[in-house]
Amino acid sequence: MHCRIFPGVIENTIGKSIRERRSCVNILLVYPACPQSYWSFHYALKFIRKKATYPPLGLVTIAAMLPDTWHKRLVDMNVSRLRDSDIIWADYVCISAMDIQRQSANEVIARCRALGTKTVAGGPLFTCGYDQFPDVTHILCGEGELTIPAFLADIAAGHPRRLYTAEGWADLRRTPVPLWNLIDIKKYASMNIQYSRGCPYDCEFCSVTTLFGHTPRCKSADQICAELTALYEAGWRGSVFFVDDNFIGNKRRLKEEILPALIRWMEEKRHPFSFSTEASINLADDAELMAQMVRAGFTMVFIGIETTNEESLIECNKMQNKGRDLLNSVKGIQAAGLEVQGGFIVGFDNDNASVFGNIIDFIQTSGIVSAMVGLLNAPKGTRLYQRLIREKRLVNDSTGDNTDLTINFIPKMDRGRLLAGYRHIIDTIYSPREYCQRVMGFLREYRPPRSRLNTIRISYIAAALRSMVRLGIFAKGRRYYWRAVLWSLFRQPRLLPYAIKYAIYGYHYHKIYKDHIPG
Repeated sequence: MHCRIFPGVIENTIGKSIRERRSCVNILLVYPACPQSYWSFHYALKFIRKKATYPPLGLVTIAAMLPDTWHKRLVDMNVSRLRDSDIIWADYVCISAMDIQRQSANEVIARCRALGTKTVAGGPLFTCGYDQFPDVTHILCGEGELTIPAFLADIAAGHPRRLYTAEGWADLRRTPVPLWNLIDIKKYASMNIQYSRGCPYDCEFCSVTTLFGHTPRCKSADQICAELTALYEAGWRGSVFFVDDNFIGNKRRLKEEILPALIRWMEEKRHPFSFSTEASINLADDAELMAQMVRAGFTMVFIGIETTNEESLIECNKMQNKGRDLLNSVKGIQAAGLEVQGGFIVGFDNDNASVFGNIIDFIQTSGIVSAMVGLLNAPKGTRLYQRLIREKRLVNDSTGDNTDLTINFIPKMDRGRLLAGYRHIIDTIYSPREYCQRVMGFLREYRPPRSRLNTIRISYIAAALRSMVRLGIFAKGRRYYWRAVLWSLFRQPRLLPYAIKYAIYGYHYHKIYKDHIPG
């Protein structure tokens, strides 16, 4: 009866025992599904006919660290289906995931176990909570550059361990160029690249320093150019996101080595890419750095502003934001030619009832079109997580999505008041009227270099036409769509593509928050 129900498992196991005695191994790299969220751009992607925003950079990089003799496949569950035949084909299924992918990751692990395929797991989800996944065959905690060599050596010797950890931090100068041939780049809205890991700051709620340390470790200019060349030769033309948690962690190296090399590369290739990244607010203090970034092709930077409340900034140790005119800093970055996307948090112990209105005013006045406002949560491994344990206020683990109305600790503010205030922020800043005003306010002052506006792709034109139908005819806020588009057409015609893009973004933001915060 067992053989009749599970013949594939038995045949798979026999096949694997034979293959594992050979140097060739079949490895399936799986990126679990991400639920719809603020950063998924789920609703916006429909306008440009893409499946996901970014490819799984970690997995295509790990693939390059594995032996050339291994047969490799990659399934990104955000763009394609994971089939049982894929799992049965593999000797090992390698899974990398973040907290927000926990449910999908657990489903993949369960399927692999049922089909008799060994699993290898890594990434933030497993590094910070390896004890929560008893069904994973092998767990690699920390950076792959440090743990993968030991794992490969043990496989060759025939006795791989279940848990791998490593001391210290990886030397990124030895990180290989990702294997972009494992993915279909046409399914993604943007590509991504990594220049550095680590952040010099120590925000209490952030897990970056736990995972990557305080000292920024960087790749060389030659490495970055080689990775960009690989993307270029793969046929990519468009946006590239530097995934660094703080791109400007080492300003001197950026200004003296990396950005000059990027500028030369972009000029030689006739500007095939536009760049975006994440940085700390002190970017505003360095006009030379901003000018270099713009010249290199950077168009957008995400900045964690978090709150306008000084006491809350001190509480969470966001000292780089403390004691400065945050509004003036944002305006300065925008004036340099960089769009600012902003992250905001409510729910700090020092927050009071005024915080909600203050954040609304800041967002509307600053012209930050993409304002991600979330509820404070404590990710595992952070100093906040440890403090809340000591204070007996931790309730459960974070979901990884701080816009889903969940809080994994007992807040100081009344929970009902906190959630009501949060709803008020979202209802206001993403109402069609307020959002339209913010878009127009930003475009009124935004002066991007003309070189950025030269490339018009057919997909962009098609997206614009779809937006005119979906948002300009059938959407409830259609009059605000036309107000922003027509204002741009007659007042700032060269920025019309931006007006349409932001209208599409606004549709996504509104829908996502409506799904997360019904009623």
